[in-house]
Amino acid sequence: MSTNIRVESTCDFCGKNFIAKTLKTRYCSHTCNSRDYKIKLKNKKLRGEVKSRKDNKISKDLEALKHKEFLSAQDAAIIVGCSTKTIYRLLSDGTIKGVNLSKRLTRINKKSLDKIIS
Repeated sequence: MSTNIRVESTCDFCGKNFIAKTLKTRYCSHTCNSRDYKIKLKNKKLRGEVKSRKDNKISKDLEALKHKEFLSAQDAAIIVGCSTKTIYRLLSDGTIKGVNLSKRLTRINKKSLDKIIS
């Protein structure tokens, strides 16, 4: 069901008066909403309140990877701090020793990574 509510309101971003169709509408347009959201997100990042999801995932993964003996290419890339493409290149060069258990299952010994990092 649609309602016939018409409320005169002021946009929180640009300050322009507009007719809102609900009582919760704060912005006159999607553009004002997007711009205000981006400014608020930028201010949170400047204050240090927002951490990226990637940083949180990497820190959790590092804790879990400390106890593994054999690593996948993605795990090795997280530990070394490079891309998986670099890990595969190091495997093909012979810099890192690894085993192909099947076409898509490569495992790398953690000790061979320690030699590169140290």
